[in-house]
Amino acid sequence: MLVILIEDQILTPQQVCQSCLMANSSGLPRWHQGQLRCGHAVREITERQPQQYECMMGFRVVNVE
Repeated sequence: MLVILIEDQILTPQQVCQSCLMANSSGLPRWHQGQLRCGHAVREITERQPQQYECMMGFRVVNVE
């Protein structure tokens, strides 16, 4: 499940990506085969943390399983 981290809040992509020009036709992040296509990977701080990405709009996107 993808979530958006903003300071001390966790939001769903539907709350953030609906107005993004980089979102797919459903208003969701361009997620394909385990990679965020509308952003870039951010280095993990520890192995136990999920992979984090920074989208083109500057939000932190996390894939939480």
